[in-house]
Parts: sequence; structure tokens; C-alpha cells
Amino acid sequence: MELLANGGMGRLVFNSRYGPTALPVAYKIDGESIVLGTWDPVFDEDLRTGIAYADYHVAVEADQLDQQAHEGWIVLARGAAHHLDTEAERAPFINAGLEPWVEDVPSHFIRVSPTSIFGVRVRQA
Repeated sequence: MELLANGGMGRLVFNSRYGPTALPVAYKIDGESIVLGTWDPVFDEDLRTGIAYADYHVAVEADQLDQQAHEGWIVLARGAAHHLDTEAERAPFINAGLEPWVEDVPSHFIRVSPTSIFGVRVRQA
């Protein structure tokens, strides 16, 4: 989680009705979880189980790589995707830099509580 501490852009990875899917997302760390800003309502449907209190299993990937210097880092976190649907859940993340860049598209926030995290720093030998 240390590598993700500053927030940024990453990918939300899951199996949708269209097959394996990786969506670009903005993310921030909140305690021991990752909060994602998403904006596509079509994929939002694919991220819901339809069962009360049952969350969909996803992966979050983020990286920062410098090709010229041959160094950077990669993080892959896996866990349950909990939709922040209530105003109380969403309030801390309004105007936190997780909103869509496209005008007139509503924000949607998802909290991922990782059950496994893999991270690595890469450097040229």
C-alpha cells in the first residue's frame, strides 16, 4: 500500500459480461482500502452481484514506470468491490480528485478492501 499512498491512476480489472475487462480509474488510499472513482454505468452493472451484502471480487492494478531509466513500481491488489452508494459513504470522496474527466457523467465510487497485495519495485540491473 506504501507505493499507492499518493493516489493516482490505475486499472480496475474484473470479468464482465463481455469478458475480461480493465477500466482506467482514479484511486486514493483510505486507511487499509483503495477507493476508486469510476464513471461507466454499463460496467457498473457488471460489478454488482445482485445479492444483498455480497461484493464482486476484483483486482486493482497501478504502476509508475520510467522506460528511459528502466525503473518504477507495479502493484496488484485483489479484494471485494463495495459500491459507495449512500451519501454518507460518498461524502469523504466528493471533490477528492476521483471524479470523471468527462462532463455530465455522474461519479461512482467503489471501495476495494484488499485480501492480497503484490507490489514490486523494478530497476535496471
